[in-house]
Amino acid sequence: MKKKFFNLKIYLDDTATEMIVEDGKIDQIGTNLPKCDEEIDLAGKLVLPPYVDPHLHLDYVYTGRNDGGKIKTGTLFEGIARWHDIKKNQTKEDARERALAAIREEVSQGVQFIRTHIDVTDPKLLGMQVMLELREELKDIVTIQIVSFPQEGMYAYKGGYELVEEGLKMGADCVGGIPHFEWAREIGEKSVHSTVELALKYGKMIDVHCDETDDVMARFLELLNALTMLEGAGSKTAASHTCSFGSADDAYAYRMMGLFKANGINFIACPTENAYLQGRQDTYPKRRGLTRVKEFLEEGINVCFGQDSINDPWYPLGNGNMMNILDNGIHLTHVSSYSELETAFNLITYNGAKTMMLDDQYGLEAGKPANFIVLNESSVFEAIRRRVEVLASVRNGNFLFRRREPEYEIPLDL
Repeated sequence: MKKKFFNLKIYLDDTATEMIVEDGKIDQIGTNLPKCDEEIDLAGKLVLPPYVDPHLHLDYVYTGRNDGGKIKTGTLFEGIARWHDIKKNQTKEDARERALAAIREEVSQGVQFIRTHIDVTDPKLLGMQVMLELREELKDIVTIQIVSFPQEGMYAYKGGYELVEEGLKMGADCVGGIPHFEWAREIGEKSVHSTVELALKYGKMIDVHCDETDDVMARFLELLNALTMLEGAGSKTAASHTCSFGSADDAYAYRMMGLFKANGINFIACPTENAYLQGRQDTYPKRRGLTRVKEFLEEGINVCFGQDSINDPWYPLGNGNMMNILDNGIHLTHVSSYSELETAFNLITYNGAKTMMLDDQYGLEAGKPANFIVLNESSVFEAIRRRVEVLASVRNGNFLFRRREPEYEIPLDL
């Protein structure tokens, strides 16, 4: 059965007003398209490809609920220490229930693609078991990529390297690392080498928590970029956070950005979490923890935004709303001129899809899966200015959900 969605405005396309969907794929996009079996009026609303969250910890979600009173410094390293104790008491049923709730929270707000970092510094690999099951169960609703991630260090945690490798054997999509958490720079560098070697051995993508610190001398990003450049693996690699690069000397930064561009490495910034975590030991000026998003965009380096945390030991306020992430991110990184705003949704759509290497299944083009969302506005600028909600999410041509526009019982008379 052919469906035609009409009276719509497509992001980054000033001409098309209609879309025909057949067998779950986009058949045509344009104007004055043929009649179809079912015709759906979208009332002139803005249509985007689905939101992408390329950085989320689904095994940690909601574990901050009963732990908030223990926050003392609010730093990344304190969060890791608190998680060390929390994860000892989790059960498979608890982990599954929490992950499902967070996925539901994200999907209900327009996300259809998630990359999740699952902690494997756990001999039981409980989180990995749960997420592999959910990835398969929910594949018709949401696409999930899994990172085999050593939260407590590939080497700082005894047997961490072996557990990362086991996560890959179980079916994880990406190799993760956290070199700035290792106990010495040399060991951190060893972990970066190991991450790249494991990715090449198992044919996996790479996503490293890299230099998530205010230390301006952190240089693990430099090594990650060099090693993946040597192997021609830049497009398969994501450097997450890279907070210290936002504090780096300009001469060094611009030299490195030339190499990043040549390598094709991807960057993931987490605006709310890193603004919350970083700068905790600063007096004033107090750093906000974001990498050089504006400069990356200007230099043609792929960068995207992620949620990172939903009420966990690192950040209490995450809720899976990517519009909120975009709002915070463009403010904190000064990506907010009128011309920049016209393409700002790329930071939570196309750029994240590129990072996740979703080219064959993502985008509003004929032949691609009919996956898209409908925002409660007709223009990009007004959608961002008003921080509008998602009215509908369509997956393979079918509605995952559809909301009515808000209605007033007693309207404002002004």
